[in-house]
Amino acid sequence: MSNPEKTPQAQADVDRRDDSDANEYRRSIFDVQVMLTVSIGQARLSVSDILELRPESVVPLTSRIDDPVELVIDNKIIARGELVETEDGSLGVKITELEEQAGDAIG
Repeated sequence: MSNPEKTPQAQADVDRRDDSDANEYRRSIFDVQVMLTVSIGQARLSVSDILELRPESVVPLTSRIDDPVELVIDNKIIARGELVETEDGSLGVKITELEEQAGDAIG
């Protein structure tokens, strides 16, 4: 009987439990914090438009209210999701799609 192949997730679990000195550095990066940006849309403005902005000005964006938002790390989209209200009333993002290369970019 042949040995089953390890799935990427199973291999990641093995790597985290490996107590060797060689793996200590790799395990240490799991606690490194990175800045996650949620992009809800874009607008192209002239400098004169920017200088005319005042409180209560409305800047129209390229996206609609129900469009997915993008989760970005280091200018790379890692996932998409939808805006939701959390239990405490703040905004959150419900993940609806993961980018295939995201694991390579952050893993």
